[in-house]
Amino acid sequence: MPVDYSLYLVTDNTRTILGDRKLEDVVKAAVEGGVTIVQYRDKQSETAEMIQSARSLREICQPHGVPLIINDRVDVAFAAQAQGVHLGQSDMDPTVARQILGPHAMIGVTVSSWTEALDAVVAGADYLGIGTVYATPTKKDTKSIIGTTGVRGILERLLAGSMPTVAIGGINVQNVQRVLFQSQAENKQLDGVAVVSAIMSADSAKSAAQMLRHLIAEPPTFISRTLGGARSVDDLTRRTNEVVSELRSKKPLCHNMTNLVVQNFAANVALAVGSSPIMANNGDEAPELANLGGALVVNMGSITPEAINNYVKAAQAYNACGQPVLLDPVGAGATGLRREAVKTLMSSGYFEVIKGNENEIRVLLGDISTQQKGVDSGASTSSGNEKALLAYKLAKRERNVVVLTGETDYISDGSQTYAMKNGDEYLGVITGSGCTLGTTIAACLGGHRGDPLLATISGMLMFEIASERASARNDVHGPGTFVPALIDELYNISCLASQSDDRWLANAKVEE
Repeated sequence: MPVDYSLYLVTDNTRTILGDRKLEDVVKAAVEGGVTIVQYRDKQSETAEMIQSARSLREICQPHGVPLIINDRVDVAFAAQAQGVHLGQSDMDPTVARQILGPHAMIGVTVSSWTEALDAVVAGADYLGIGTVYATPTKKDTKSIIGTTGVRGILERLLAGSMPTVAIGGINVQNVQRVLFQSQAENKQLDGVAVVSAIMSADSAKSAAQMLRHLIAEPPTFISRTLGGARSVDDLTRRTNEVVSELRSKKPLCHNMTNLVVQNFAANVALAVGSSPIMANNGDEAPELANLGGALVVNMGSITPEAINNYVKAAQAYNACGQPVLLDPVGAGATGLRREAVKTLMSSGYFEVIKGNENEIRVLLGDISTQQKGVDSGASTSSGNEKALLAYKLAKRERNVVVLTGETDYISDGSQTYAMKNGDEYLGVITGSGCTLGTTIAACLGGHRGDPLLATISGMLMFEIASERASARNDVHGPGTFVPALIDELYNISCLASQSDDRWLANAKVEE
């Protein structure tokens, strides 16, 4: 009979997690809530006590058809007549465990690299536990955090349907759908997720299991849209006027979490393009705001612990409502603190669009050698093709849209990549041009759901062509007069689009 790996519970009987509750009671509730497989992990009890506990857990699991697996201890698995054992890299060799437990025992192996996965397959493992995905307090000897990127890297090299896999490490109700979505390879996806604290420390293990089963079974709201597939430049630019026109008619909320320096500028830009701005940096407001529709901009200008906590709360609230979130990782490579902030944000929420300069995108791709001087990207020695590849790699990894800004902008959805050569040089000498570009894109994302690539390109064309029109005005003599003219031209373009006048797009410079 096939094993259902979809919700794999790993127990933890430490007082920190279990409290005063009995392990058997928590596992019984979890199984009743929909857990499909249970691994008994116990690093503190004596052997005889472990065997007794394992037998009790087997009696709980058996009526529900839920296999009981023992962590590490082959002797306990044998004595308790459990269905199998799960082994770490420093535990007994799987071939030896097979000799002891017999041909029908389930043997799982934890792996964090393709080499370890291949060794486990060759040794006869029945399934792989891939991780650690995210940092977790329940496993102290974690040697590496591989994220969804590492999980997908292993899945990409396994044959479709060949080896059951579950991801483990820091998985909970906030990120389970994102883990399943972002780890999916072209020909293979995870068979399940393993959780510890998300169930073991919950007030109600049954309710926690039920919620996780629901989230695993349902497609996440944040992916109900078009990503990938051939899109011609003519099609994208032709439809841009429709997207811009929708802004003025729908007036979607544009929620900006940004620094004080640009809040006023961003609010004026949001109004000019036709959206309804709110500058709210308190994450506790986000659930109510997300329910109003619209989009969120997380601008990493401030990186205090309080700010990061608010960003995480807001991103998760918008993810839960299926509303788009744009990340602007300002100065991601400038300091170690900012690098850590980026890691926290990337592991805590799904970002439909990521917009950054070359160095910021390199940091998000894991280039630890990148060093920024402030928020500027600095002089680049990369070719256009190299920059396009950076945008493509990050978009493909994150399964989203990535904008790499510069003299030429590169936009990718992980399937196709486009170059945009619009924009005026004044944008490089005013404060907040990148932040307000993010605001404009987010407004389009909120107004045009279902096609983030089209919404992103529409917002960029609107903003950058407006900058060219502003610069060409007779009343603009430098950066000081450019800013109000830019806001004027964003408004003028919005008005033209609402009248079905697309002549402003004649200057669009987009290439595949």
